[in-house]
Amino acid sequence: MLHKTRGIVFKTTDYGESSVIVQVFTEKFGLQSYIVNGAKKPKAKIPKNMLQPLHLLDMVVYHKNTGNVQRIKELKNSPVLQAIPYDVIKSSLAIFLNEVLYKAIKAQSADENLFGFVFSAVEWLDHSTEGLANFHLLFLIQLTRYLGFFPDRNMAGNADYFDLQNGNFCRYKPDNTLYLSPPHTQNFSRLLQCSFENSLQVKLTNDDRRYLIQKLLEYYALHIESFGHIRSHEVLEEVLSV
Repeated sequence: MLHKTRGIVFKTTDYGESSVIVQVFTEKFGLQSYIVNGAKKPKAKIPKNMLQPLHLLDMVVYHKNTGNVQRIKELKNSPVLQAIPYDVIKSSLAIFLNEVLYKAIKAQSADENLFGFVFSAVEWLDHSTEGLANFHLLFLIQLTRYLGFFPDRNMAGNADYFDLQNGNFCRYKPDNTLYLSPPHTQNFSRLLQCSFENSLQVKLTNDDRRYLIQKLLEYYALHIESFGHIRSHEVLEEVLSV
């Protein structure tokens, strides 16, 4: 049966001499795998370059509730990304976000709110002309709202620590070793109140950002089974000094 759905490319893997398997986070069916025959051929109907990480799609797909590899009837990039593929800062951020999303999102069922957040965030990154320094921090923080472990902010105004294991702010040092302490607790609390548009109101040094990214990835690993190690943030830090 044919269905129309929007999608976000997560990963493309070569399959045979000329085909690929593409994993797409779809609005209607969650994370799905599709085979695209002939994608590597010069005159492919759906060429591989349309299936780059975080490219946004309009799709007409065949769908069966079997969990197996599905097929695509029609596909177009919509909207076409104007800056991410060509801007070194934006493309590096996209590679990092893509790795996080690929490890964090596993469900083969619709989650329209999560899809809408990711789709809008990619569009914002593509269109923005400033305010990128804290973008990846904000993205990771806001994504937790849709994954089910957004921080409990009840004590944020009076807290010196944030307990990564329990996901809450606290006045006293937690019994475990997984926590934020001043000034990072306060920086984290301020970021929780930001949007992408006003994130630069939180003034952070490069060292502050590196530390918070490291701790946020630890937070993800604590709350997502088999999340594993993210490698692209190390490249992001080295290339962009963020």
